[in-house]
Amino acid sequence: MPVLERQAVPTAVPGAAGAAPPRSVPEVAPTPLQAQYINISAVALVAGAIAITALETGSSLSSPLVKLCILVGAPLLILTTADASLRIWRSAWAWMPINRNRGLFRLAWLVAAAIGMIVFAAAAVLALKA
Repeated sequence: MPVLERQAVPTAVPGAAGAAPPRSVPEVAPTPLQAQYINISAVALVAGAIAITALETGSSLSSPLVKLCILVGAPLLILTTADASLRIWRSAWAWMPINRNRGLFRLAWLVAAAIGMIVFAAAAVLALKA
């Protein structure tokens, strides 16, 4: 029976006949929130769902329920996005010596994640001021 844990990905020898480039690059270290990532994301998801439901049913942004959901969910969403950004950053630099285009593509993901975090923070501040 094969071992189901993460295993090193064999790398192709550059220039070897018939050698295919690797499909993935192994992670060398877990991110700080890797063990809690799903749980934290779930809390942020539930807080967002409650806030959206409250707004859809007629509550205003000044509602205590909506503000509580924003106070709980927004920091968790930013935290999980930052943790994912660290993983993207590591992936980008792991790909650079193997396939520069894949590395650069992951850096574009990093820019999108950074913009997302800024938008999340700005939206939370504006909503809490309402």
